[in-house]
Parts: sequence; C-alpha cells; structure tokens
Amino acid sequence: MKPSIPKGTRDFGPMEMAKRNYIFNTIRSVYELYGFQQIETPAQETLQTLMGKYGEEGDKLLFKILNSGDYLSKIDDQELTERNTLRLASKICEKGLRYDLTVPFARYVVMHREELQLPFKRYQVQPVWRADRPQKGRYREFYQFDGDVVGSDSLLNEVELMQIVDTVFTRFGVRVQIKINNRKILTGIAEVIGAADKIVDITVAIDKLDKIGIDNVNAELRENGLSEEQIQKLQPIIALEGTNDEKLNTIAEVLKDSEVGLKGVEETRYILNMLSGKAAANSSFFTLHSSLKNEIQLDLTLARGLSYYTGAIFEVKALDTPMGSISGGGRYDNLTGIFGMPGLSGVGISFGVDRIYDVLNALDLYPKDSLQTTQVLFINFGEKETAYCLPVIGQVRQAGIRAEIYPDSTKMKKQMSYANAKQIPYVVLAGDNEMAAGKLTLKNMNTGEQTLLTAEEVISKLS
Repeated sequence: MKPSIPKGTRDFGPMEMAKRNYIFNTIRSVYELYGFQQIETPAQETLQTLMGKYGEEGDKLLFKILNSGDYLSKIDDQELTERNTLRLASKICEKGLRYDLTVPFARYVVMHREELQLPFKRYQVQPVWRADRPQKGRYREFYQFDGDVVGSDSLLNEVELMQIVDTVFTRFGVRVQIKINNRKILTGIAEVIGAADKIVDITVAIDKLDKIGIDNVNAELRENGLSEEQIQKLQPIIALEGTNDEKLNTIAEVLKDSEVGLKGVEETRYILNMLSGKAAANSSFFTLHSSLKNEIQLDLTLARGLSYYTGAIFEVKALDTPMGSISGGGRYDNLTGIFGMPGLSGVGISFGVDRIYDVLNALDLYPKDSLQTTQVLFINFGEKETAYCLPVIGQVRQAGIRAEIYPDSTKMKKQMSYANAKQIPYVVLAGDNEMAAGKLTLKNMNTGEQTLLTAEEVISKLS
C-alpha cells in the first residue's frame, strides 16, 4: 500500500526548508534585536487548559488525544450505545493538541509567574493544529510565529511592535501597508450611534468590508437588529478618508461625548506620533523623520477578534501581490484571567509564516545564498585521493564553507550530475597531477572554468 500523510498536513523538502528557515531566522533575529526571548510549550495541553477558550466553534476544532492504556475501561455499555461524542470525549480524552500559541502562553505565564521578570517579552515559533476542513491556504497543521510583551501598559510596546513588523518586511524586501485601529474607538462609535450592546455585531460586519462590500455590510447590520438611523450614522465613519491626522481629528469630533472613544483616539495618536517622528519634533538632536520604511494607516474598519482585544489592533498586508493579512495583533487586558490571575495586560503580534512564504515565492525575493546548501563538492577518485582531500575539507569547513565529499568512488559523470542536481556552484578535483604539485583543481560549475590552486587559495576563492 502506498504511504500517505493525513489531510491538511505537508512534507517540506530541503529547498522548502531552506526558504522557511530564512523566514524563521529573519523574524527571530529582529525579535532578539528588541530584547525578546524564545520559549516553547508542549504540543499537548490538558483539555482543561484548552476547552472553552476559543468559543463553541473553536472547541469543535480541537484535536483530542485518546488516553493511553484501556481508555474504555470506565465507560459502560449504555454510554457507548448513546454515542454522545462530547460526553464520551470528556471521559476518554484528557489532552489535546494546541490550537494556537496564545492560550499555552497564558498558561505558561501563570505557572512560571514567580520566575518571570516583568515586563516579559517572549517570542515563540511552533506548529498548531486545527481539525478544520482542509482547503487552499488552510491546513490542519501550520506554524505560528508570535511575539508578546506582558506585564506593561505602556504604549511604547505598541510602537516597538510596529517597528519590528516594519523591520522584518524591510529585510524581506516586501512592501507592506500596516493598518492600525483601536478597540476603544470602535466601542465609542457603537456608543454614539446608540448601539453599545451591538459592538461585536457591528465590528464583525465592518471587518468584512474588503471582502463583501458596503451594501452587504449594511444588510448584515440590518439582520443584526440595527435601525436604519444607526446604519446611516455609521456610513461616514466607515467611508472616512484623508491623512491619519485628519481621520483622528474627525473621529475625535464624532466621539466627543464618549469617554472610552476619546481614550482610543488619544492612544492611537500617541502611537502614530511616535512612529512618524512628530514626538521628537522639539528635539534639536535628531532630524525629524518617520521611524518606519512602510506606510502606517489608520483604518476604522479594522476590527480583528474583538472579543479578545481591548486596545490597539494591527494588521499587515503585502502591496505587490494579492494575499490576505500576513501579520496582525493587538493589545489585550486580561490574558491570564482565564486561569484565575487577572489584571495582567499585554500586547502581541503574530506573523503568518505560510502566507509570507507564498509572498516571497510570488515576488522571487529569497536571497540566493539563503537557498544554497553545499558550496563545494570534492570529487572522489579513490582511497589515495580521498586521503589527500580529507585534511583540506577539514580546513575548508573550519573556514565556514559548506563542503562535502562524494562518498563513493564512482564514475565522474555521476558525481558531476550530483553536483548539478544539488546546484553546488564549485567542485574540487584532486588526481595524480594535483597531488604531485600539492594543489587542487577548482572548477566553477556555472562557467566551466578550472583553476589550479593551493588549499589556502581555494578557501580564499570560496570565501
């Protein structure tokens, strides 16, 4: 029988792994520049940790793990006959695969609170699992790359996270637009149109504006019980245009009677001013300029998962290729409250590794040296020649050059084909003539040029 893998999972070959590692290493290096430290949590969590944290739909998408041993020993025949899946699962499964990195992180913070230095800046890159219906771009096993700061209310954290996002995509060579909004502004809008109880319905609807258009958004608002008057009051807010400053001034006027709304405007203005360089305008030490290479835009239709976020929210879109959000995040006020430790505020972002992979592929932005494995292959002519080459290979590797020797003394054509198939740019040949001269022949596989060199000259050329 031909082997297969489960639906919604993938194998990654050497070239794909080289590309993925380039993405991981780039993001990791930027996080570390800002003082973030890496943690990992187990693939399995107790169902007690996972259940009830993602809503009813999320609970259905959890992969549950059968208890080891005779997991049916405590189940009577009647329970089996009733076939109540949820009740059975609660008795025969105590663990599940993690659904995201956020809930395990909250559990980690609560369990290790005494050891952590607050504010705690962590990053984490690991696979997560969801029992979703597999389709294009949606997998049952995929990676998340999260960064969070917990234990600090300072908006400087939001400013630095935007700088991290900007630096990462600048290093990738991808032009992006960073969208920003604030949950408090959206709450204020719901208040001033007289629909404070409909905040979730309003934000879920306007979050779909890009996908379904204004008419369908308005139809959804009607279905959710908003009056025509309330819907009309929303229109100018949804269609708001102009610079970030102009939008903030307009929305501040609209929200002048909403304390929470004005707080959101104030927070957003602070973040944008710090990023634009306006906050340093009075300093004679610095030339006034934006700290971002990419555009940051206030977007009042940006909502994200609003039952979760409580302050600033962000989303990042690539400008040069069609793709959904490739990064996003926001401020949350009670990450650890779900585990009985209230009052710990945090802010975080998540990079969509699989979508970034697709964007870099579409725009052909992988640096050549990030994809090459071996830089030089030593041809195997036999035992005597191999004994001559091995000390040289040791020197080459010590110089940080990736090198291998073909393991078998086989036909030269086969060894050259191996070098071509692996796209190895150089081969070294050492036969009787080279050994007599105490040298090596270095062949450039792209040009066919061959040069007789000493070991030191080979290292110098390959470096």
